[in-house]
Amino acid sequence: MSMNQIIQVLKKNKRFLISTHVNPDPDALCSEMALAEFLRSMGKVVTVINSESVPRRYRFLPGMSRIKSYRKDFKRDYDVAVIVDCGELDRIGKVKDLIRGDTLIVNIDHHITNDKFGDYNLIQPQASSTAEILFELLTKAKCRFTRNLATHLYAGIMTDTGSFRYENAAPRTHAITAELMKWNIAPHRLYQKFYENVSFKDLKAFIELIRRLKMHCGGKVASLALTKKVMSKFSEDFDLRDAVFKLLRSVKGVMVVVICVQVNQGKTRINFRSSEKFNVARLAAHFNGGGHRRASGCMIDRNISQARKAVIHQIRAQL
Repeated sequence: MSMNQIIQVLKKNKRFLISTHVNPDPDALCSEMALAEFLRSMGKVVTVINSESVPRRYRFLPGMSRIKSYRKDFKRDYDVAVIVDCGELDRIGKVKDLIRGDTLIVNIDHHITNDKFGDYNLIQPQASSTAEILFELLTKAKCRFTRNLATHLYAGIMTDTGSFRYENAAPRTHAITAELMKWNIAPHRLYQKFYENVSFKDLKAFIELIRRLKMHCGGKVASLALTKKVMSKFSEDFDLRDAVFKLLRSVKGVMVVVICVQVNQGKTRINFRSSEKFNVARLAAHFNGGGHRRASGCMIDRNISQARKAVIHQIRAQL
């Protein structure tokens, strides 16, 4: 699907719903807000609705208070639903109930496993982030950028590239962020807000958690189990999974990092990260999940211990 076709859909319609996946990350949230600002600048009626409220640690970003949490009494009167940073429609949770059968769906994403669920699909797996795709789209649409819009796009790119440490930070990515920096967005302050804001209580709980780390496959795989009891020890301001991944990906010899998150007694959410030598998109697909070659996830209908064993068994088979 060409960008020009997407732009025409955005220009010709009036009422828009914007949403993203459950447990939204900064790329998802910032992509929503950047697109919403652009549409409002054209006089469109825009509502941003997610399955749950914005995580507290991201509320410092401009405009986050305008994102609504799903309620079943919301109107279903949208011409277009734009879903960003989401590989399949079911991942927007209950927000899916707000999309009528005659509502056009625009799907904008960078996940290689995206199932192209939209009437219009703009999927670019080579992009570092959905924010990067939106920069290209909004530039082509002759959007008038603002400092807030540039901040959203920069934050989405920065976080999805691991502060430009991951291989998805291509030359084009750096060129785009250089353009965004012209809007005086203070990247160092964004970095401080995202990564240098840990309380002593969270630090102590994190040290205790790392003691429960398990190594597998001769040190090539590291895994952690996050039960609800464990997660309750951390504040909402602490991005636990990001901290775990950042630390464990730096351990010499580790190829795959696995985080098992307890959803309930019979369901576990799994998040994967890997080195360039192991494709975790293929691993997640085995469990009907998806994502990227270096970052992916899935849901397993087993308790956290059983899910962990199943995942480690499959990793051994693929190594």
